[in-house]
Amino acid sequence: MMNSHSLSRRGLLKGAAAFAATAAGSSTGIAQEHAADTGPRTSTVEARERRMQWWHEARFGMFIHFGLYSVLGQHEWAMEEEGIPVAEYQLLAKQFNPKPHAARAWAKLAKAAGMKYMVMTTKHHEGFCLFNTKLTDYCAPKQAAGRDLVAEYVEAAEAEGLRHGFYYSLMDWHHPDGARCKTDEEARRRFVDYIHGQVRELCSNYGKVAVMWYDVNWPLTAEGWESEKMNKMVRELQPDILINNRSGIPEDFTTPEQHIQASAAPWEACMTMNDSWGFNRGDDNWKSPKTVVRNLLQCTRDQGNYLLNIGPKADGSIPEQSVDILTKVGRWMDGHSELIHKADKCQARHSELAQFTRQGNTLYIHTHFWPGETLAVGGLQQKVLSAKMYPGRTPVKFAQEDFRVRFMGLPASAPDPLVTTLAVECDGEPTQDMNAIRVNRKRESV
Repeated sequence: MMNSHSLSRRGLLKGAAAFAATAAGSSTGIAQEHAADTGPRTSTVEARERRMQWWHEARFGMFIHFGLYSVLGQHEWAMEEEGIPVAEYQLLAKQFNPKPHAARAWAKLAKAAGMKYMVMTTKHHEGFCLFNTKLTDYCAPKQAAGRDLVAEYVEAAEAEGLRHGFYYSLMDWHHPDGARCKTDEEARRRFVDYIHGQVRELCSNYGKVAVMWYDVNWPLTAEGWESEKMNKMVRELQPDILINNRSGIPEDFTTPEQHIQASAAPWEACMTMNDSWGFNRGDDNWKSPKTVVRNLLQCTRDQGNYLLNIGPKADGSIPEQSVDILTKVGRWMDGHSELIHKADKCQARHSELAQFTRQGNTLYIHTHFWPGETLAVGGLQQKVLSAKMYPGRTPVKFAQEDFRVRFMGLPASAPDPLVTTLAVECDGEPTQDMNAIRVNRKRESV
């Protein structure tokens, strides 16, 4: 086995070159966020664009990491990083019994926060399944919970009008063939049949599934997983489904993890609200609501999505800090959601005080560090026709000079504690040229 540093999900996603240098020596190319983005392998690009229209408008989704690791409350990688024996770890299944329909609170919070879809772990690396599967007894319906937790999640998402997607880890620390499949062909055949069988169950038993979100494809190559065959099956069962790039082939969208990285292909940045995906009672490094809004705006500007994680406690309740963060984000979204869900790609991006989004010829200046009575933006190439506070529409005075536009007479303190927005109408699509300032601004003579 690889050590935890080599095998941690964060480590696996640092790049193919870095991974090749680890002790694993695997040829799987597990730097999945950097997989080639040449287009889907099991459909056409045109079909992808049709399927993804809702996803591009959604922008904001909820990720849910929930499993036996929630009982430990020490991070979702505890089984691996702490070297817990399988026989010991699997006893957690006798304790894992969340309150019925806990997912309803998740879905209500997601909707209140302005999110449009949800993606839940159906099986994480630990191998425990939250859904009803005929292929193993190591699943919630056949253990202490006695219930299909994925079915409860689907019901909750649909009740709030949210689309539901499934996370599914290809890597499995519990299955006896989960590691030996790399070198034993009979083990590979058994394990791949098991994985494909569970993916079939997920795509057959829960209505219309919006997203298949694979994770870590260690220890096999895409060929070893028979990923193309698997994904063709998924598309036959779910013609409108979106598939990420972590089965080792590009498919519909890329998945930068814990950072925002735009790409030519559709992309979705997945991030935690602290430093942990699963519930970790000791992790107090929480993002502020302002940081969450800034991340969402950055994704929106570059036409990507933001999948923000919650890690419920073992009983299914959401950590209080997550509720507080998303509630405050939701209040901001109440007045600004249209700027997220209907945004066009925005070329303007340079400011230490603000971020930008665009709709047509209107530039939205989202100021997270409020400067006081005057806000200046450099390099704007178009003529400004009007400026207003958003969403209140109060007119704002402005003066346009050669290299900057100054917005004046603003409140001394930020009107919005998270991000205050100005709507600036221009005489064309707003663009910004900072190099023009550097090259053409007159220098003083010595």
